[in-house]
Amino acid sequence: MEKSICKPTLLLDEKKARKNIRRMIAKAKKSSVRFRPHFKTHQSAIVGEWFRQAGTTAITVSSVDMALYFAQQGWEDITIAFSVNLLQIDQINVLAKQISLHLLLESEESFKFLEENLAAPTKAWIKIDTGAGRTGIPAQSSEEILALAKMLAQSRNLRLSGLLTHSGNTYQATSPEQIREIYIDTVHKLSALRDLLNRAGLQPIEISIGDTPACSLVADFSGVDEIRPGNFVFYDLTQLSLGSCSQAEIAAAAGCPVVAKHPEREIIVIYGGAVHLSKQSLLQKDGTIIFGAVAAQKDRGWGSLIPEAYLTSVSQEHGIVHVPPAMLQETRIGDILTILPVHSCLMVNLLRERTDNICSPPGLFKSL
Repeated sequence: MEKSICKPTLLLDEKKARKNIRRMIAKAKKSSVRFRPHFKTHQSAIVGEWFRQAGTTAITVSSVDMALYFAQQGWEDITIAFSVNLLQIDQINVLAKQISLHLLLESEESFKFLEENLAAPTKAWIKIDTGAGRTGIPAQSSEEILALAKMLAQSRNLRLSGLLTHSGNTYQATSPEQIREIYIDTVHKLSALRDLLNRAGLQPIEISIGDTPACSLVADFSGVDEIRPGNFVFYDLTQLSLGSCSQAEIAAAAGCPVVAKHPEREIIVIYGGAVHLSKQSLLQKDGTIIFGAVAAQKDRGWGSLIPEAYLTSVSQEHGIVHVPPAMLQETRIGDILTILPVHSCLMVNLLRERTDNICSPPGLFKSL
């Protein structure tokens, strides 16, 4: 473990992350689909270069600001996979004039505003809710989807590209088999909608899907034109619990100093709380709720998870870690614990802004 760590620090295993990238690119190529990874997980020009070096040319982001940042890094084909924020039309127009920009729409109201205010041609995707229930037009609302598609087909500056979804309901799945079933259902719904639009004379219509669990577990992406996974570059405990990855594929962690010990409660207190790791929790099969888990330390990087060593709670700066008796005795105040996150996207977003070891914005990580 790095001896220079003195406060919560983001740690990356570059070798693992690059291997995760190569594996997903190979899956996309095997199915002849476009690979458009979501960069919200890392938000880093440096990690972006790992993708570029592996052959990636098109990317996904989750905000206009993120799109502006990566456009400055030379990325010229960017999808903002978030229902378009009309209040940022000035920045959207800057992007539309510079790059191949893709926007998400799910309402006539947004369409009319963009039709009047867009300054350059922009590609448009209709956001579809295939079961996650977060946002998008419900897949069963076929007439509403068709009506919006027809508007886009006649637009001055909006170019209809296709149907896009994020199957967030895979994160509630209880097995890899159920994740694959959700993927099949998602593609079935989108294919039926594409057929509907095709019969109305709207062609070509592409299909874009994007969740890491399905993209990690599905072998054949037939029927899909584009995949947009993001979390796979680092993975985390949530993906591990879903069966989307192995422990050996988790490529992001936090190095957190030990500040106190309480043997009577079998806990260690670390400098590493909600402002570093987030408050995202994970329900274990035995009913335990954890906010992170402790990995064994190695000279370079980290090893396997330590049984019975996990965060039981986090407050703003504090993390409370339950540890087995032997580890409690061996650990000293001032040691560094390696914490694997429940959700790597949130931890990376928080730590890249808060650590002196990271150049901000966006992050240059302490890479292992």
